[in-house]
Order: sequence, then structure tokens, then C-alpha cells
Amino acid sequence: MTNTMWTEIDAHISRVTGEKFQSQQRRSVSGGCINQGYAVSDHERTYFVKLNQASQVAMFEAEALGLAEMLNTASIRVPQPLCWGTVGNSGYIVLEWLEMGGGNSKSSQEMGRKLAQMHKATSSQGFGWKINNTIGSTPQINNWTADWVEFYAKHRLDYQFQLARRRGGSFPKEEKLLAAIPELLGNRDVEPSLVHGDLWGGNAGCTVSGEPVIFDPATYFGDREVDIAMTELFGGFPAAFYQGYNEVFPLDAGYEQRKTLYNLYHILNHFNLFGGGYASQANRMIEQILR
Repeated sequence: MTNTMWTEIDAHISRVTGEKFQSQQRRSVSGGCINQGYAVSDHERTYFVKLNQASQVAMFEAEALGLAEMLNTASIRVPQPLCWGTVGNSGYIVLEWLEMGGGNSKSSQEMGRKLAQMHKATSSQGFGWKINNTIGSTPQINNWTADWVEFYAKHRLDYQFQLARRRGGSFPKEEKLLAAIPELLGNRDVEPSLVHGDLWGGNAGCTVSGEPVIFDPATYFGDREVDIAMTELFGGFPAAFYQGYNEVFPLDAGYEQRKTLYNLYHILNHFNLFGGGYASQANRMIEQILR
């Protein structure tokens, strides 16, 4: 990474904070599987900088806007976005640095409670969001839609199926599944909740003081159950998390039946990102849903 690039990022940080910042130390930290991450410090203040190609800067803009949307709910802690932009061939985003530590059952319960509070933030425009964003590096379409069933069928599952077919995926019961969505989802009144959109264990944690934090969002307004379903997809969150959530905003009857349909979106996306055995996992899930 060139010194020119860091000088420009330092200058951008100085402009938005109103305090001169000149990074003295930069150490590589995990930025997820898509970006490179750095902790940059002038020995007094530290920021988290994620880098990617300049062509990916829209992804960073959407991340910043999503974090800001979540911050505005004054519910669960998220890293505050400072700025983003491009320098030469690189795109960057600068976020508040949060010192992460280990959580316990108390912080898990608090995470559940705080997420439930965030889910109470709704939109008068329906389901979707002000811009499209990404789920991993896959485009995520957020066109405002009045009806949740239509939104989920068209902009979530059908879109992923189209990408998966182009990748050589075969889903014999795809049409049957899409036709069944009104019956599978249409029997309850869904409020458009502000959701994280990509809430697996790798995008949640606790600060050293035990405060729960979520990050790397794929924000939109949808059925709040999509977040809860995803927390169960890769091993599950601690039991205290679900306890805390249900204390504040109990889940509706029938969630257990809907969660596989909601997680199908992420498994199709994993096939589109990584290929491999995710197509057969998706087909097993489709069989299970249609049973």
C-alpha cells in the first residue's frame, strides 16, 4: 500500500473529525473474507480502515449508510462510519475502532435485547431500502415493495436462483418453491423491520467492556425473522441471545417453519460465491420446505 494512499486517507479523517490525524502505525487485521483490514493509529486515536479495489467503493458507501441507519435507532452498538472514498486503484472505508473482547451469557442476552429494539424501527415505504447493497460480494436488490411475499420471492430468492443457474446450479423444484411462497409466508402480517441482513457469528461480537456489537451489515427493511434465522444457520448464537430477544420482541408462531425458507437465501448466495456443495444443500432445504 502506497504512502500516498495513506496520506490521502489521513487527510480525509482529519477533515471529517476536524482534528489533524497522521497515522504512525498501521497493522493488518481481519477485514472479513472480501476486504483487507487495518488498524491505523497516531498513538492517540485508532481507526479501522478497510480496503478493496476502487471499483468496489459503492459497497463501502452502502456499508456506511447501513451502519448510519442502524446507529440512528439508538439501539445496538455498531461501529460509527467516518468516511469512504477512492485513492488511485483503491477504495476505502474508515470506521470507529472498537476493541473487541470475549462476551459472556450476560452480553449475549443484552445483544438479543438490543437487536430486538433495533427491529422495532420500521419504514413507511415498505420493504427494501434506499439503495441496493451487497450480501458478501453479491448484489442485493432493495427496490421498495409494498408486499413482503413479493419482495422476498422476487428480490431475494428468484434473484439468487437466476445467478445460481448461470453458475451451473440445478434446482428441479425452484418453480414449485417460488409458487408456494405466498402460502408459506402470506398467513401473517409482517412489519418492515430494520434488519442487519447478514447476521452470522462472524459479524457480531462484544467490546472488551462486554458491550454487544454488530457490524458488516447488508441492511434493509424486511421481516425481522431473517436476522434470527441467520443466527441459527452456522452453529447458532448462545441460548441467552434468544432469551433476551424474546423478552423484548417475542417471535411469532410458525417461525420454526419459516426459518429454513429464509436461510435458503444465504445458502444460494454461498453457492453463488463459493460453489461446491451448497447447491445440494439448497436442494435439500427446498425439499424440506415443500414437505
